[in-house]
Amino acid sequence: MSARSFFYLLVIFSVSLNFITVTAYSQAKNPFYILDMVHNNPGEPLTNSIYNDPKVLADNGYTGQVLNDFTFAHAAITFKKLNPNIFPEGSKEWQWVMNAADRVRQNIRDAHAAGIKVYYFTDLIVLPKKLVELYRDEICDSLGRISFERPRTLEVHKIMLEELFETFPDLDGLVIRTGETYLNNVPYHTGNNPITNREQSHIKLLNLLREEVCVKRNKTIFYRTWSFGGMHELPDYYLNVVNSIAPHPQLIFSIKHTKGDYHRTFDFNPTLTLGKHPQIVEVQCQREYEGKGAYPNYVMNGVINGFEEYQTNTPQKGNKSLNDIKDHPNFKGIWNWSRGGGWVGPYISNEFWCRLNAYVLSHWAANTKQTEKEVFDRFMDEAGIRGASRKRFRELCLLSAKAVLRGHASSKLPFENAWVWWMRDEFLGGIDSVAEVDKFSSEGPLFHAFSNYYQQGMLLKAVAEKYEAVKIWKQIETLSRKVTMSNKNDQVYLNVSSRYGLLLHQIIAEGWNIMALGFEGDKTGVYDKAKISASIENYDHYWKQYEDLKNQNPSCASLYKPYAFVFIGPKYHLKKGMGASVDKYRNIVKKELETNTASAK
Repeated sequence: MSARSFFYLLVIFSVSLNFITVTAYSQAKNPFYILDMVHNNPGEPLTNSIYNDPKVLADNGYTGQVLNDFTFAHAAITFKKLNPNIFPEGSKEWQWVMNAADRVRQNIRDAHAAGIKVYYFTDLIVLPKKLVELYRDEICDSLGRISFERPRTLEVHKIMLEELFETFPDLDGLVIRTGETYLNNVPYHTGNNPITNREQSHIKLLNLLREEVCVKRNKTIFYRTWSFGGMHELPDYYLNVVNSIAPHPQLIFSIKHTKGDYHRTFDFNPTLTLGKHPQIVEVQCQREYEGKGAYPNYVMNGVINGFEEYQTNTPQKGNKSLNDIKDHPNFKGIWNWSRGGGWVGPYISNEFWCRLNAYVLSHWAANTKQTEKEVFDRFMDEAGIRGASRKRFRELCLLSAKAVLRGHASSKLPFENAWVWWMRDEFLGGIDSVAEVDKFSSEGPLFHAFSNYYQQGMLLKAVAEKYEAVKIWKQIETLSRKVTMSNKNDQVYLNVSSRYGLLLHQIIAEGWNIMALGFEGDKTGVYDKAKISASIENYDHYWKQYEDLKNQNPSCASLYKPYAFVFIGPKYHLKKGMGASVDKYRNIVKKELETNTASAK
């Protein structure tokens, strides 16, 4: 090769390398995020999931992993620069921190080895108990809350962030949550919600994070708007906060697609696209209020294209789906919760329904010019669903969204946001007007719903919709037996989970019918004993079949329980719930029958 040829080759290589460098920098500066998280149940053993494996995430196109085991990365530091007595070296508390730090380092290594970034889920405020004891007078307000209104609290968090990134220099960033503080997995720490002064608390915290993490250390902050007080749901509140913060490419706001928690009938989040900051959208695949993968529940058609109810009883103004916002300059990606959310069960051993939702969302996000159905079809290709089974499986999945809406809420009647909580996690609430304890109980919402429907003459219409859900579930169960796929374990689970959905919603329909007939009897003094008795017989029969399904099928998820949720672990229920409400009318009917029998004698 001549000297001149070598020179030109060197120039071409240099230009090419420069182009690659500029391109890489541009992508790093303004990336499109496709993130995944396994949301482990606080205080319980970690979830067994393929989505814990960063290699699986990389193979499915994810750019980052959100680690959320509730042993926070900022709980795995000693605060030695502030005071070495917080975690004295050699103490059991210090050893706990060292062990936690080892796990954080290993998680970072695993993610980077797979070629993806890693971000640690972070509850604020969480600080060592000893630190709070030593500096209480300087960091707590008059109500005893650790407060960012105290200058010392800001200083402590600057020290915390400095030590955090010195301890874990390869950590790519943090996901920040306020509003809820879970201390279940951090025995030597305490904390509270940092938002003690509405918007101003968010602004102080955001400015701290922006300066200390994004500007000084070139790391990424995903600031979750999920909080209490309006940040997540109210456009004016959200804008009051974000308009007070200078944009930075590595300060991203993370927002659930729903106006509130992950419930059907809730509006599409109106804060999405607002302001000048990048945003990612949070979507839950293992729907915590809708079975957690125990039965078919395909939601990505609704998330990407808009849910059915947005055209019926909860009409939407403006944006109603990811398709409506995908071309907005603020839209920078999705955060997929492949597993988890909520508390306790149902527990699943087959992730099929979670995988379907996660696959469609993540692969759609990789190229938003695709339709949801195109991505869905590719899932069927990879699952080995062929021929006539394809149409049946697609129909089954779309029907599942219709069945869940009618079984849990309503597609036709007004359904207030507060009412959705009657059914959550693994629990079925009843119609008692008073909860046993004031701990976020799910007992009470149905009483208000039934009262409203009764006053408007719509109570039996609401019950009829539960029976309509059962009809759809029967279609689903029939279709499930006509679908074949290459993975036979998944094929078995398709049928078992469909049967699970049918039996559960038969229990719900009969439970609602018994409670509605009883509610009317409470109002009029006259109980339709024949109808109540027949419905109780069905109710008991379906519970027996439901239990048999679990006993006879190893892949079957754990079962729902006829109790109202209360925020008291480890059981998260007391005595009230659907079972207690049904038994109330069981006893009324039984007593009247015994009285009539005695009179006849």
